[in-house]
Amino acid sequence: MTASNVQNASTKPVAAQLSEATLARFAREVAKYPADQKSSAVMACLSIVQQEQGWVSGEAEVAIGDYLGMAPIAVREVTTFYNMYNQRPVGKFKLNVCTNLPCQLRDGQRALEHVLKKLGVEDGGTTPDGLFTVAKCECLGACADAPVMLVNDRQMLSYMSDDRLDALVETLKAQAK
Repeated sequence: MTASNVQNASTKPVAAQLSEATLARFAREVAKYPADQKSSAVMACLSIVQQEQGWVSGEAEVAIGDYLGMAPIAVREVTTFYNMYNQRPVGKFKLNVCTNLPCQLRDGQRALEHVLKKLGVEDGGTTPDGLFTVAKCECLGACADAPVMLVNDRQMLSYMSDDRLDALVETLKAQAK
């Protein structure tokens, strides 16, 4: 299936959303499941789109649904259930700080407030230069290491004191240059 023949609900080609490379990656994921269960690849397809575009738009959800033979709302349900999928554009560096109760008891909220203040944004906000999006998040499963944070949904960092948070921000700024 090529990008030019995948159609969305309004019958417009979705080539702008799904490149040939994206479709090839989708095909590799779908091949892991029985033919009648290709919707099982929905999470992998959402991750692929997010890796390539930085977030999952409504149009991408429709395109994924078309590709997998799923209703767009079924794809949307997955996108909105998991906090690992960005539902709007985010900064180059997405910083999620755990603020669930165990982390709260070990300064998780304080760590979040410190990084928000340092970057001059509100919870869920993105810096004007587009480098950082900062938000609280649900449990990261490392309560004993609190405060913990996740960088770009990939790298977990533990024991995030003010000094370590400051150093992280400076390191990421330097990487961005």
